[in-house]
Amino acid sequence: MHLNTLKPAKGAHKVKLRVGRGWGSGIGKNGGKGNKGQKSRGSGKVAIGFEGGQMPLHRRLPKSGFSSWKKRATQEMRLSELDKLETAEITLPILQDLGLVNQNIQFIKIIATGTINRAIVIKGLGVTKGAKALIEAAGGQIVA
Repeated sequence: MHLNTLKPAKGAHKVKLRVGRGWGSGIGKNGGKGNKGQKSRGSGKVAIGFEGGQMPLHRRLPKSGFSSWKKRATQEMRLSELDKLETAEITLPILQDLGLVNQNIQFIKIIATGTINRAIVIKGLGVTKGAKALIEAAGGQIVA
């Protein structure tokens, strides 16, 4: 085998059709585009979803729902989970370092599920009314 004898496999290279070159090209006088109409013209492109002037399906159907981006970055924490922690001060970076909260979370709200038996200080986290009452009853405080 020599470099000058190398050839591509049979059928690997297909001869490109020469559009618009008459009968001799093998695709006739209209270049394989049929007769007349928008798609036979030079710039006869049709937008995706175009229905010939009729109101397109994606505009006929009603729109519904709303998905909040803030919801993706928010998480709830229970009082019973906070009671198990060994730290007295609780902030978002501390919870992320302990692995209780994903790094993508930006907002945390503490809910009144379970009980708390020790005094803790909560900084920069959201707290429900019930959770606030239980934390303050245990001797803790909430700092905005």
